[in-house]
Amino acid sequence: MPQSIPKAAVLLEAAVKYLETELMPTLDGYHRFQTRVTVNVLNTVRRELELRGAQAEAERSRLAAILGHEGDVETLSIELAERIRAGAIAIDDPALRAHVRQSLADALAINNPKWLTR
Repeated sequence: MPQSIPKAAVLLEAAVKYLETELMPTLDGYHRFQTRVTVNVLNTVRRELELRGAQAEAERSRLAAILGHEGDVETLSIELAERIRAGAIAIDDPALRAHVRQSLADALAINNPKWLTR
């Protein structure tokens, strides 16, 4: 892609800045609330664009290490669930617990990073 086109995250950041600093102070009630919701959605999309690629690769690596073979995230996740159901992987397995903990932290980093600091 040509460098003359701004990255999506930069465009989203600019839209959020306008909504928060210029538009929201002029609004009240319903429209202020809806604008706040829109800002939250745009920030979530921006964080997903910035973080999800690396998170998905790390998740794939964790799953491959737990299961002992390579594959895509969706297939490996299904296999992991099947192995847990079958009792082939204990729910208190340290690698599984670390994987679940990191997966939740990754989701929170996108959905609402403030929850990570609590």
